[in-house]
Amino acid sequence: MSNHHEEPGHGDSPAAWTAVVVMLIGIAAGTVFFFLHMATLVWVCVGVVAFGALLGFILAKAGYGVNGPRYTPKSHD
Repeated sequence: MSNHHEEPGHGDSPAAWTAVVVMLIGIAAGTVFFFLHMATLVWVCVGVVAFGALLGFILAKAGYGVNGPRYTPKSHD
């Protein structure tokens, strides 16, 4: 058992939250469009999901990731 109490940083950052929210919107909309047989809009949503992943990467490189200089962690008391 480890006595290591430091938070490992599992993506609780603005970059991660932005990426996840954009991708969840893309997946939810894509599911609706798939159900409605709108293939073109399903592929647009695939692009939105890919854009969300790219956006998270870009924001992390811009300093909004867990170890970025623009990120200040919140205290979890």
